[in-house]
Amino acid sequence: MNKPTKYGYARVSTKGQDLTAQIEALKAEGCEKIFHEKFTGTTKERPEFEMLLSTLKEGDTLVVTKLDRFARSAIDALSTIKELFEKGVKVHVLNMGLVENTPTGRLIFTIMSGFAQFERDLIVERTQEGKEIAKQSPDFREGRPKKFTRKQIEHALSLLERHSYTQVEAMTGISKSTLIRAKAKSRQA
Repeated sequence: MNKPTKYGYARVSTKGQDLTAQIEALKAEGCEKIFHEKFTGTTKERPEFEMLLSTLKEGDTLVVTKLDRFARSAIDALSTIKELFEKGVKVHVLNMGLVENTPTGRLIFTIMSGFAQFERDLIVERTQEGKEIAKQSPDFREGRPKKFTRKQIEHALSLLERHSYTQVEAMTGISKSTLIRAKAKSRQA
């Protein structure tokens, strides 16, 4: 029989996040092989995680830094853990401890999954509440802030009377496509 292996899994869900801290923690824990991926929380596809699941065998340990790196919901976490337990794989969540296939281990894991789901739900709720409060402000604009003020756009449009789009773009830094949109919008007004 092959010697048991300790595998790590790291994941970030937004482009701005970095895997470095998770990978360092997994290395410090003695993981021999680390699978990692970046993906958005809305996509369900996690090819590295799927590859890891197919690699794990009886006696191996799967290490993750936090429960939310491992699963998107409590139900997802419970079903994946159950599948791993059935394969004889141990799960070590660094901020929770080793989760073993014992009645106590399963109870603790179920409770911790519930708390993790609760925490995620609270964050979503607070984010939505904050957005609703912000929408009450007359200055609220959803989406990216405008790069140029109305006055800058108007100035650039007046330059178009004497210069080409390319020249105005070079002078003002306002792209040709923005100028075309602004000109079309000003005609409609």
